[in-house]
Amino acid sequence: MGRLDAEMLDQILETLNDYAEKQLTTEKLLEIEHKDEFPEKVMKDLYDPGQIGLHLLTIPEDLGGLGGGAYDIYRVSEDMAAIDLGIATGVLATFLGTDPINVGATPEQKAEWLGELAEKGQFYAYGATEPQAGSDLGALSTKAEPIEEDGKVVAYRISGRKQWISNGGVADRYTILANAPGGPTWFLVDRDTEGFTYGKPEDKHGIRASNTAALFLENVEVPADRLIGTEEGQGLAQAQAVFGYTRLMVAAFGLGAGRDALIRAIRYSQERVQGGGPLSEKQGYTHKLIVPNAVRLEAARAYIEWVAERLDGDEEGLATEGAVAKYLATEAGNKTAEDAIQALGGYGYTKEYMVEKIKRDVRITTIYEGTSEIMEWTIARDRWQLHLKSRGQYYQEWAARADARHAESPNTGSGLAAAALRALAVLLERARLDRLTRNQHVLFRLGELIACAETAAVFSERAATAPSKVLGLEPATLEAMARVHAREAFLKVTVDGARWATGAGQTDPALGATLGVEAALAAQGGLVEDMDRIAGDLVKAFPVK
Repeated sequence: MGRLDAEMLDQILETLNDYAEKQLTTEKLLEIEHKDEFPEKVMKDLYDPGQIGLHLLTIPEDLGGLGGGAYDIYRVSEDMAAIDLGIATGVLATFLGTDPINVGATPEQKAEWLGELAEKGQFYAYGATEPQAGSDLGALSTKAEPIEEDGKVVAYRISGRKQWISNGGVADRYTILANAPGGPTWFLVDRDTEGFTYGKPEDKHGIRASNTAALFLENVEVPADRLIGTEEGQGLAQAQAVFGYTRLMVAAFGLGAGRDALIRAIRYSQERVQGGGPLSEKQGYTHKLIVPNAVRLEAARAYIEWVAERLDGDEEGLATEGAVAKYLATEAGNKTAEDAIQALGGYGYTKEYMVEKIKRDVRITTIYEGTSEIMEWTIARDRWQLHLKSRGQYYQEWAARADARHAESPNTGSGLAAAALRALAVLLERARLDRLTRNQHVLFRLGELIACAETAAVFSERAATAPSKVLGLEPATLEAMARVHAREAFLKVTVDGARWATGAGQTDPALGATLGVEAALAAQGGLVEDMDRIAGDLVKAFPVK
């Protein structure tokens, strides 16, 4: 994939945020939510090339787009989510709806469909999820029956139902996954096709600015040239090919919503005086409600940027990394918003201060595009296979690289991350020897521990080699954050790992020592000092406006 130059990306983000500051004020966003209507004018403004042209981001330059890459999508998605996650979801739906075209269509199909999208700014929707299949795309029941003339397939007749479709009731075009004789296959369906209808908008807990509706297809006839890629049975492979990108988008949504909630809490803490001083100076406030969330969000950012750069380098097979990014970022965003309500006290529970809305909105990021539980399972399954394939060396080798990084940059927590990775390798091997993954819960908990350890390793490395400049935090602040996250990962892998392995019947009486529980406890030395520094630096970075 390509990538925009820094100046172009900054211009897009600046234009987007200028528009939001003028047109999407707190009052306007609350009005949109109260009306519970899809903000069509806002969406058209966002798609208008004369204003912002967000739909152009993922379209290749030779087809009239900007040719942006995964890093650009992450940055735009984060800022969109920080403005309003419901509106951001409408934008995501078009990105998502065109993904099967981007990865699977023929050059002629791309030229026609993406060229038309660039010109007209159409709304797209991604029709994969079904009422009974959920995230299991392999269990879909929608059928596509070939229509033949003179022994040649000229069209398909599609019947079935889709559920929880973003932009479902407002899209101009839909990419629909259906079972053809050759297997799951994507089709492009226009809104006004006979037999195609949609349900009323869902009455949702959050993201009420987005349109979510069921789709109904009753003998919907589409020409054979609307089969994306022209070859049946490629649908699941095409869906799998974009998971790295789409899950990165949702990860950025969790990051953006969490960032907005965090900054609101930080600024509130400087104004709220209690016990003779502002809350920003109280450890009981900052070290519980601010610092841990800021650390997890920045750990997620480091991992997202790491994955985005690899995707933009045309590396394939990053679905697992996309799952790790989505899992950590969305769980962190959700927890940050929850704690922001607590941080603002009674004000946080009211609609006026927005964190209540952010919490309701961000909750969906742990559900759509694969629930957190599906992410845990995906992460554990894929890394378990790597552990077996490498004969237990996958994380040992990663730990060795982290140790080498620690020797060069000893202040970013790479040594602690290495210890967490080695403990993870020991835990996985114990799970193999005692067949612990027969317990589904153990497998899911392994997914959680893997995500924590991997993000610690990546964060500690990038804090030394490629510190993020997005929030303008000082490099020393990011180093302290990386140390805090690495300590947490080491402790979590050893203590929680020992807990669940023992709970499932592991047979090594010295497992705790082998994992390094005592070493993980000793590694917590300096934790509070680092948290003190982070709290102070965050207040400096986000003063009251």
